[in-house]
Amino acid sequence: METLSVCPVCGSSGIAPFLYVPDHFLTKETFLIQQCNCCGLKFVNPRPAENEIGRYYQTDEYISHNAEKNDLTSTIYKIARHVSIRKKYGLLNKKKNIKTVLDIGCGTGEFLNYCQSKNMKICGQEPNSNARNFAIQHNHLQVYATLGDVENTKEHFDCITMWHVLEHIHSLNETLTIIKGLLKPTGELIIAVPNCNSWDAEHYLDFWAAYDVPRHLYHFNSSSLNALMAGHGFEIVKKFPQKLDAFYISLLSEKYHMAHNPYLNAVIKGWQSNYHAITTKSGYSSIIYLLTLKIP
Repeated sequence: METLSVCPVCGSSGIAPFLYVPDHFLTKETFLIQQCNCCGLKFVNPRPAENEIGRYYQTDEYISHNAEKNDLTSTIYKIARHVSIRKKYGLLNKKKNIKTVLDIGCGTGEFLNYCQSKNMKICGQEPNSNARNFAIQHNHLQVYATLGDVENTKEHFDCITMWHVLEHIHSLNETLTIIKGLLKPTGELIIAVPNCNSWDAEHYLDFWAAYDVPRHLYHFNSSSLNALMAGHGFEIVKKFPQKLDAFYISLLSEKYHMAHNPYLNAVIKGWQSNYHAITTKSGYSSIIYLLTLKIP
């Protein structure tokens, strides 16, 4: 385990305990989430070191890395992913100048596979060997194990995407420095992360599935994400809701809470979360951020 003495976003030493959260998904271990009093970032502290975190992913139940599961929850996830992929592609397709795409943390490669079918030149990075091999062998994609491997190709990209990946990365600042170097000066960075200020986060508290400790090391709101990205020369241009996420996250949260009717409750709570996002401006359960490099 490693302990951070300062906020990984703004460097402030003004950090305080926020919430103890069990790893409901796998180990049942309890982790402390702390909050920065300066930028508002919430983060797991202490946390497993980078060479220890692998064991928290070692299960066939980790759906984003498993393309072959067919239980009801996995089926719902795949249907939502099918819809989501087309919406993600729509964001890219609005800009006719986007021809090359790097997807960081691409998993089994469904998003890249769809982009490739639309004649985009694609590249992926995925550290999980099982997911990476599936993407290469079954989806016939170009996928590398590390960003260093991508750097070695000397390629630069019109768009770099990170769909619910940023919250997993130990070396935040080092990674964003590499990303900045891989992006064309006029390129776009698209990041999707859960929103820890959402209604469902406040409703479920330590049962909120999007905390997903310790796999999710950081828990962003718009303010803390903006602080992180501004420090690397990026600015948020637009934000888009991921409305389906409220229902899926609510379903997992209801299951963790051992609810009697998790599917019905998830529909109700997901609707409530999206309604509150509109009426109170607290933000949706998950948000997509479109960023560009600031002009000097």
